[in-house]
Amino acid sequence: MTAVQLRGVYVPLVTPFADDGSIDFASLQRLAHESLDAGAAGLVALATTGEVTSLTEAERAGVVQALSEVSADRGTPLIVGAATNDTATTVARHEALADVPAVVASLAVVPYYVRPSEAAIVAHFEFVSERSPVPLVVYNIPYRTGRGLGAASLLELAAILGVAGIKQAVGSLDADTLTVLAHAPPDFAVLGGDDAFLAPLVLMGGAGAVAASAHLCTDRFVAMIDAALAGDAAHARPHAEALLPLVLALFAEPSPAILKAVLHAEGRISTPSVRMPLAAASSAGADAALAAFRAASAVTLAS
Repeated sequence: MTAVQLRGVYVPLVTPFADDGSIDFASLQRLAHESLDAGAAGLVALATTGEVTSLTEAERAGVVQALSEVSADRGTPLIVGAATNDTATTVARHEALADVPAVVASLAVVPYYVRPSEAAIVAHFEFVSERSPVPLVVYNIPYRTGRGLGAASLLELAAILGVAGIKQAVGSLDADTLTVLAHAPPDFAVLGGDDAFLAPLVLMGGAGAVAASAHLCTDRFVAMIDAALAGDAAHARPHAEALLPLVLALFAEPSPAILKAVLHAEGRISTPSVRMPLAAASSAGADAALAAFRAASAVTLAS
């Protein structure tokens, strides 16, 4: 395992579907190139936004291969979602990343549904990290998993050699997050996972973001995070203010339905389809997000 320094904006790509329901790999790779062209530091495969729980094992492998090809060609890092709610499968999925080009880390969600104790979750990640060929980015998202990690547990994870960082998505910039930002080792990357709070998190010491909203206005998200990384709140703030209505509109209904509707309306994916049990975006939701996207795009980066 080699050390990895995660910094900047990582785009967790949607999984585009064709009319027959199969994965549209051409659109997936095109989205990947567009994100990198706009300044994204890297890509994330098999994240929540990619509807990973609705993909077959063969489809999962195909998505990783497609994004590995792009990332290797571009010389950019790829993070792969490789965890589930049982430890044995999580280890197996990590081991499968050993020979995949361009993969620098996994995205490893806190085990969901079974609700283990925080101590058991830390033990789970330590066990996985000892067997993984790549470092872990722990995904702390309690409103999806039913179990969150507080500051003490997150700092325990930060001390584990094979844990490179966290994607922190707790619905706010809370005291636990601020405590971790203040006390974690300098090489431990705290990445924002709630798109409305990215700028303040980075200004307080975060390393960047895994931002689904950054499929759109990617250059503006990059400019915001770059300014925040430089400690330049005055330049980060106008971007954050311009992007907030878009972020709120994209998450007004279960993600990634509205995001896919906007990407389709912009001609970037062939269909807006999501897989059941998700439902397609409502017309009102899609229209509101499209209007917010166009408004954010109309404001110049220099503002």
